[in-house]
Amino acid sequence: MLKLSNHVELAAWEIELSAIRAQGAGGQNVNKVSSAIHLRFDIQRSTLPSFYKERLLALQDSRISKEGVIVIKAQSFRTQEQNREDALARLKALILSATKVEKKRRATKPTRSSQRKRLDSKNKRAQTKAMRGSVKF
Repeated sequence: MLKLSNHVELAAWEIELSAIRAQGAGGQNVNKVSSAIHLRFDIQRSTLPSFYKERLLALQDSRISKEGVIVIKAQSFRTQEQNREDALARLKALILSATKVEKKRRATKPTRSSQRKRLDSKNKRAQTKAMRGSVKF
């Protein structure tokens, strides 16, 4: 079970975990041990609230297929258990990032004194640089 918040939890049957062989170098042992984890999570079939589902499906993420299936491959660690925890943590982070509501930006105007200070500092800097030029007689 994966707990997302106080009210939202994912049951174990919703998350499909399978062990696969990790890619890359690893010596002779790499061909015998399946330490990488392949996580699949179907958004449509899940028990997530509709708000979560809509936000997840609207995300433009390469880990979400057209059919609405999240696919995460975890192979950073040497043990299967650590990779399983990593995959679940990444799934949780993806779901929570989709549900975060950003605050609307309010356009503001700089004050007249801040504008004047900025222009004065630009003018002073320009004079300093102009003084560095070669002296002409």
